[in-house]
Amino acid sequence: MSWRRSARLSLVLARFYNRPVDFDLVFVGTSGSMPTPRRAPTALLVRRGGERLLFDCAEGTQRQLLKSSVGLIELREIFITHYHADHYLGLPGMLKTFALRGRDLPLTIYGPAGLHDLFGSLRRIFGRLTYECELVEVRPGDVLARQGYELRAFAVDHGVSAVGYAFVEDVRPGRFDVDVADALGVPPGPDRGALQAGEEVRLPGGRVVAANEVLGPPRPGRKLVLAGDTAPFQGVVEASAGADLLVHEATFLEDELDRARETSHSTAAAAAGVARDAGVELLALTHLSNRYSGRAAAEEARAIFPETVVPRDFDIIELPFRERGAPHLLKGGAMHRRDAPVEAVHVGEESGS
Repeated sequence: MSWRRSARLSLVLARFYNRPVDFDLVFVGTSGSMPTPRRAPTALLVRRGGERLLFDCAEGTQRQLLKSSVGLIELREIFITHYHADHYLGLPGMLKTFALRGRDLPLTIYGPAGLHDLFGSLRRIFGRLTYECELVEVRPGDVLARQGYELRAFAVDHGVSAVGYAFVEDVRPGRFDVDVADALGVPPGPDRGALQAGEEVRLPGGRVVAANEVLGPPRPGRKLVLAGDTAPFQGVVEASAGADLLVHEATFLEDELDRARETSHSTAAAAAGVARDAGVELLALTHLSNRYSGRAAAEEARAIFPETVVPRDFDIIELPFRERGAPHLLKGGAMHRRDAPVEAVHVGEESGS
């Protein structure tokens, strides 16, 4: 069974049984431009249902994945935000490892303008691959339509060709009212699944039941925004409006504001301002300089936007549907088996380093 068919099947089954699709973000690397003893450079893994999407692939990303409970999975898609080395330097080694393992599944790599030029140079490093590697350049405003969600590329301010990515789920049908369905004579089974999917059904007696007769008001999907490297920018605010989770860089604190402006990076306080103006549920700060502790970054940001966390490598943020709770940090969640209990960490409880 192909991976796309598998992902589609998982969504159909989740819809039929009225179960939510799992959605979380694994922080594979959280450091700034260089690795530290406790943090690897930037890489983020989105997991939704059966899909796995990697965003940025810094030096050491494949080893980070191997150290985690995720493992070096057969990724089908990789998204690059920009072409500074700390965001793509892990690609040649990962691509070569896939080839050495005899991979034959195709891989698609997305990135802003300049992707083909970059790979013209990288091919000298990784050589011939055993699988097809498609390159897709994206520009701000491009939308990648998927089963149940969209990936939207948006403009950032980093002084080079760069984009951020917004992961936006479709609006969902309202909650299914079992009592009303019983009263209308809709039998348990596929007919109820069709109504839950927004379709109408014809009952054995000829009566047609519309979805709006058994469903409540439409419910929003989830929204995850990965801004990549950027100075505080109105375009990021607009792309992040109402997001469940905004992941924003905080390379500097306010004591290095001039340096942040010179390099088109953000301070923790500036990132918090973006989150506040966008009305997001939770802000996660990443791309930390080795100058600062996670605790110091969190304290600066929370003075402006209290719902801020500073994940470490291998932390996870889960994104439940809003009626099931708020997004929350699982400390060290990617160092545990997927089915093992992991304690959720509430905002203000974690201690960053």
